[in-house]
Amino acid sequence: MGHTFINVAYHVVFGTKDRKDLIAADFRQRLHEYMTGVARTEFGQMMVLGGTENHVHALMTIRPMIAISSAVGKLKALSSGWVNKTIRPVSPFRWQNGYAAFSVSHSICPKVHTYIARQVEHHRTMTFEEEFLAFLQRHGIEYDPTTVWD
Repeated sequence: MGHTFINVAYHVVFGTKDRKDLIAADFRQRLHEYMTGVARTEFGQMMVLGGTENHVHALMTIRPMIAISSAVGKLKALSSGWVNKTIRPVSPFRWQNGYAAFSVSHSICPKVHTYIARQVEHHRTMTFEEEFLAFLQRHGIEYDPTTVWD
């Protein structure tokens, strides 16, 4: 076969450093637009990006030769640099060290898209911490409760 064909969607979740409320509503949309541009130019496609004051969810694809860790690392590094340079927050903007990534079947991408687009509504009844741990449990990912937030 002369070409590589891939269609793997990832649901990626990560928070701000110490889950602080650093993503203010007045620039959240601009940050999401910037991150969408990073995905397009650096590693793939952002299907939808959503979140609240302290975390983001992304449904994205990456090009075949790029590792998910590289894509997420680039997304986090470039976006935190953009916030610090463009928004100039009072204290430095930083993402948490880690992230979670889950593969998403093409058939349920529309459902995940809707879930991500409705993050603000969703978090009126559930904290990010509760949501994140539920995702880990639902996907059978073992974690140490004493270090999951490091």
